[in-house]
Amino acid sequence: MHFTLLFGGVSFEHEISIVTAITLKKLLEQEHTLEFIFLDGNREFYLIEADSMKSSYFAKQKYKKNKKLALSQDGFSYKTLFSQQKISEGVLLNLIHGGDGEDGKLASLFDFFGLDYVGPRLEASVVSFNKLYTKTYAKSLGVDVLDYEVITPKIDPTFEYPFIIKPLRLGSSIGIAIAKEPKDLEYAKDSAFEYDIEAIVEPFIQGVREFNLAGCMVEDEFIYSIVEEPTKEEFLDFNKKYLDFSRTEEVQKADISDELESKMREIFAKIYNPIFRGSLIRCDFFYVDGKLYLNEINPIPGSMANYLFDDFNAIIQKLAHNLPKQHQIDVSYNYIDSIQRAKGK
Repeated sequence: MHFTLLFGGVSFEHEISIVTAITLKKLLEQEHTLEFIFLDGNREFYLIEADSMKSSYFAKQKYKKNKKLALSQDGFSYKTLFSQQKISEGVLLNLIHGGDGEDGKLASLFDFFGLDYVGPRLEASVVSFNKLYTKTYAKSLGVDVLDYEVITPKIDPTFEYPFIIKPLRLGSSIGIAIAKEPKDLEYAKDSAFEYDIEAIVEPFIQGVREFNLAGCMVEDEFIYSIVEEPTKEEFLDFNKKYLDFSRTEEVQKADISDELESKMREIFAKIYNPIFRGSLIRCDFFYVDGKLYLNEINPIPGSMANYLFDDFNAIIQKLAHNLPKQHQIDVSYNYIDSIQRAKGK
């Protein structure tokens, strides 16, 4: 299989995307043909050699010496002396976390040019990128979510303490803080509003159990990962989530009942189908007093949640062979022609 790993993007999660791409390179290069395209902070695409896929290469901006790419209906290409040279990108793997990759910009661009790609489509991006929309979407499907309210810098939460404040449009646990009492409020708000103009507030529940389940749909059948219960202290912050997120080894399956795992899969299926077709996603859950709540939808999880699957290579290949097809519209001018004929023109 021929894959092109697309990573970078204009996002607070830019560096995480680079690490995801490096991790996926190690996982996929033995069984697949790979190309690498980097989207920098100026939204310029660059073709990257496999040997250059090291984090320091991007941190030192050495990538700027590489071929700059353009995108059109023919796919990605670069300028030669007399023409444009197309690169053979195969199926694109959208590995851009946060802005550009998960907010719908690139999905719209790929669909506009008719490219094959693994990743969330426009509707899925809109629903999962904004935490308010995620909760609204989940509730419309009968899926439980924690109580919440949206605030701005000039509006304080009305919740009783303790509560947690999160940027409305950001993942990777960036900008999240707990306010246990009034003196914590300003710091918690500052943490969130450093990254967004709106934030979402939820009750902070001490000792809540958290579970992660990843998967995708192939030929009307779901492929599920194991259920992981990530280790944490008070909450799963950025460092705890990502200091080892480049891992490729499998994690230990959560010690839960078959009934609870089945309930997670049931919720996952409701969330996924149909709008997340073509992507491998991870759903994060809270478990409180015997009740399961959807916390977040990760449409491009860190390192593609490879460590939750027995055979990630086989799964990503199956998904790439079963991408949703766009409805083809044949543009004609029959209506205009009929009007013109009726007018005798």
